[in-house]
Amino acid sequence: MFRRDCWQMCMLFGNLFYYVTSMKNRLVEALLLSFSLPVAAQDRPNIILFLVDDMGVMDTSLPFLSDSEGNAVRHPLNDWYKTPNMERLAQHGVRFSTFYAHSVSSPSRTSLMTGQDAARHHTTNWINSESNNRNQYGPYDWNWQGLKHSDVTLPRLLKEAGYKTIHVGKAHFGCIGSEGEYPQNIGFDVNIAGSSIGQPGSYLGENGYGSIHGNKSRAVPGLEKYHGTDTFLSEALTIEANAQIDKAIEEKKPFFLYMSHYAVHAPFEADKRFVAHYENGTGKSELAKNFATLIEGMDKSLGDIMGHLEKKGIARNTLVLFLGDNGSDAPLGDARGYASSAPLRGKKGTEFEGGMRVPCIIGWAHADTENKFQKELPVAEGSVQTQFGRITDIYPTLAALAKVDIPTSHPIDGADLKPLLSGKKDETRRNTFLMHFPHNHYGSYFTVYREDNWKLIYYYTPERPERPDYALYDLSTDEKEQDDLSRVNKGKCVEMIKKMISALESEGAQYPVDFVGREIRPVVPNMEHALE
Repeated sequence: MFRRDCWQMCMLFGNLFYYVTSMKNRLVEALLLSFSLPVAAQDRPNIILFLVDDMGVMDTSLPFLSDSEGNAVRHPLNDWYKTPNMERLAQHGVRFSTFYAHSVSSPSRTSLMTGQDAARHHTTNWINSESNNRNQYGPYDWNWQGLKHSDVTLPRLLKEAGYKTIHVGKAHFGCIGSEGEYPQNIGFDVNIAGSSIGQPGSYLGENGYGSIHGNKSRAVPGLEKYHGTDTFLSEALTIEANAQIDKAIEEKKPFFLYMSHYAVHAPFEADKRFVAHYENGTGKSELAKNFATLIEGMDKSLGDIMGHLEKKGIARNTLVLFLGDNGSDAPLGDARGYASSAPLRGKKGTEFEGGMRVPCIIGWAHADTENKFQKELPVAEGSVQTQFGRITDIYPTLAALAKVDIPTSHPIDGADLKPLLSGKKDETRRNTFLMHFPHNHYGSYFTVYREDNWKLIYYYTPERPERPDYALYDLSTDEKEQDDLSRVNKGKCVEMIKKMISALESEGAQYPVDFVGREIRPVVPNMEHALE
């Protein structure tokens, strides 16, 4: 009873906060818009960012991993899942064999909205709606409240450029009572089903998506018209997204649709439309089968939206970006093993490749080399890009596509993907990735730094801070992360630690603390006694 009352009070104060600040927010937005000089609306393409929750690079029938020649290679998990519409989109676009996100949700989503690494924006862990989940040794002042109205977010930039900005699905940009709780506060014109929650109370319409049965504290808001029906959550969100596309067409405005599925996050409830596809001869658990139906239902959503674009005659003018927000959470094996992401190691929340590698496909919904927008952003159809990308790259890529300048006061850590979308290599590109996680989850208190083929994992070990630990992998020969070279190649390990420290310091990173509350900063080992 007490917890329910507290939840109700939190919701009351959150709503009060929203209404009290709404006039201020509208004034701020008016001032921002007054400084923008957008090109005519017809000079910009439509953009759909199709984001899937907890979907790793192996949770699909479309192979992403490639061989030394750059050819996509199938693995057993690719034969388990069924994602024909991802395959369809890949025929029109570029898929990245290596694309990095952060290992949990909120850091990745904040990076999408800001173009910044988690080390810079300080949302370094997933956000708990009700309380600060820093963990025992996490940074005291990490940004658990999330995005603010004043942040220079991607939807705000696109809105200033004349786009109708539409949010559908999971938000998870801030806790209850924060400005980031409401997507309208960070630049979206429309919000459907987004709030502070990071998972649905239920996927089932008959459960009211958690409002009737399930986890009521995580009930999906704003979909009451589907309550009591057999409409699965992924389907309801798709219907709503297509309706918003229609409204944007009626308004004669280009649109930015942030289609952010709750799928395929737990709870792993079966999408009954696809259960029969996974009944026989799999040897997998019921939860694993349910997870596969969530994957297929998400894929159907992608196909339905692409079909709607064709029906409305705007597919040629619409760029689709398909992306996962962190590594797989498939109910297969343990978190640090190989079952869920094989042949990669680890899953969501870990420091290994399976925790950070996500599917990424970028392509025009209907390829047409004569289309004016596609001439400006040519995409190599059906190609596999082996030069790796990062979740921070989406922000500058879409800003450039929309012809809007990023304020110089807003530093970004990503780079425009346009050269890579041509199917070629970008020799000027900085091939680095920084993933900073000073908290405890499946993996605990670590920073990952990648440069070219080398990957360093630095462990802060708060229980014994005087003795940090390290792991070094050459991913060109050891994609499975089985052969730690930190003791064999001490020089390279020290070099990578120095570069990691430089990157962290340049971004103003926060660090874990030890058992008496002192900040634990990474240190360069003494070469003479390095890593002994």
